[in-house]
Amino acid sequence: MTSLPFIPGNGGFVQPSSYLRPRGQSQPMTSPKPESAIDRDQRIALQRIRDFLKVRTSYDVLPLSFRLIVFDTSLLVKKSLTILTQNDYINLIQYYWQNPDAVNRIDQFKLNSLRDIEKAIGVSPLETASIHPLKPLYEACRRMLETRARRIPLVDIDDETGRAMVISVVTQYRILKFVAVNVHETQLLRKPLRHLKLGTYKNLETAKMETPVFDVIHQLVNCNISSVPILNSDGVVTNVFEAVDVITLIKGANYDELNLNVGEALQKRSEDFPGIYTCSIDDRLDTIFDTIRKSRVHRLVVIDEDSRLVGVLTLSDILEYILLEGEGDDAKTD
Repeated sequence: MTSLPFIPGNGGFVQPSSYLRPRGQSQPMTSPKPESAIDRDQRIALQRIRDFLKVRTSYDVLPLSFRLIVFDTSLLVKKSLTILTQNDYINLIQYYWQNPDAVNRIDQFKLNSLRDIEKAIGVSPLETASIHPLKPLYEACRRMLETRARRIPLVDIDDETGRAMVISVVTQYRILKFVAVNVHETQLLRKPLRHLKLGTYKNLETAKMETPVFDVIHQLVNCNISSVPILNSDGVVTNVFEAVDVITLIKGANYDELNLNVGEALQKRSEDFPGIYTCSIDDRLDTIFDTIRKSRVHRLVVIDEDSRLVGVLTLSDILEYILLEGEGDDAKTD
């Protein structure tokens, strides 16, 4: 048996801590900082949301009115304005701006050439992602984050033909609204944005009412964003130009309207446009989820007390937070 080292003046006994620190040094034990009530509520709310997403399927998110959408990749772009994503159309516009000689052939452009368009304009293509409609919703959310997608197709296999079949498409908005309606613990998310470091607050892209639409399109493509805040000369937010505004301009195949400035383009919006949603750095996720539950929100512009631009909070930011924040602490007990 190995004998313990002798320490003079200690009666021949050795304290276990003697093996863990250099001789002659003593460090008092410090107790962990107690978890505050607001931190505990925040943690519980995030865990409840994740538990909910793990037991519900992607199909559960779909409203009853949704219908099967099937399309051929050789479908002409002119006939598919309700199928392609907004980014696909914006990339297409950017391509024809760079290659004006090809604009006369735009009506003959086909969907299966869109990846070539991305390469031509130097845009990194989004990784193609899909999921079976009966897979957990949590898995769909994680896949959306991994591929930087704002929506994910639900794909099943047809029993008769054996072919993949698109059931529908689930968006970030639809998922977050589903959470807001069904998970009451979102009311516990009472930490303000400034403490969560949630959103983008540096190197923000902006424009003015006089900015040409094409310039904003370049911003959307080059920065891989879906909106640009519109400011006046004092830095006050007066509006937001969204990717969907570009689609509105070209729906009638009137590509000349892309030569308008931002102010003129925003006048083309439909009367049922939901408006621009704003918040402050001191707003909390519980109130933001309540807004998502009641309204069709795709982003919130963060402003100060003088309505000057502070940052932008996207649905991607919120989805990433509720899935990944403190993920390693999920094993803690309530």
